[in-house]
Amino acid sequence: MTLQTYLDRRNITKYHLSKISGVPKTTILDLCAGRSSVERCSAKTVQRLAKALNCSMEDIMALSDAQPENGLPADNSYLECGLPDFLLESVQAMAKAWQMLDAGQEYLRWDCDYCNLQSDINSAEVNQLISPEQAWYLREKYLRMERI
Repeated sequence: MTLQTYLDRRNITKYHLSKISGVPKTTILDLCAGRSSVERCSAKTVQRLAKALNCSMEDIMALSDAQPENGLPADNSYLECGLPDFLLESVQAMAKAWQMLDAGQEYLRWDCDYCNLQSDINSAEVNQLISPEQAWYLREKYLRMERI
C-alpha cells in the first residue's frame, strides 16, 4: 500500500497530514507522488508521520512508494507536461469523447477525434516535439492502445 492509498482510506488530505505531523507539505507530496521514498526519510520524519497517523514507525516504513527501479515517479502524468498546443487540443477533444462514450451518450465524431489525436501524436513524435515515451503514454491513455 502507498502513503496516498493509506491517506485516501482514512480520508486524510496531504495538507492535513502536514499540519498535524509538522512534516513539510512538499515532503508529503513527494512521498505520495512517488518522487521520494519513505526509506529515504529521516527517522524524525517517519516518527512524526507515525504519531500523526496513530500507527507505528514500522507501519510507515512498510508503506511502499511503488517507485519503479528506474527512479522515475510512479505516476506517469508528468509525461503530459509541455505538450505542444495542437496536441493538447487533440488530447482534450479525445478525453471529452471518451467521457461521453463511457457515459453511454451518442457521439458520432469520436472516430474523427481518435484519428486526429493519433495523427497529432505521430506528427509530434516524428518532429521530436515529444519523446517516444510521451507518445506511447498518450496512445495508451487517450487512444486506449496497448503496447505489444
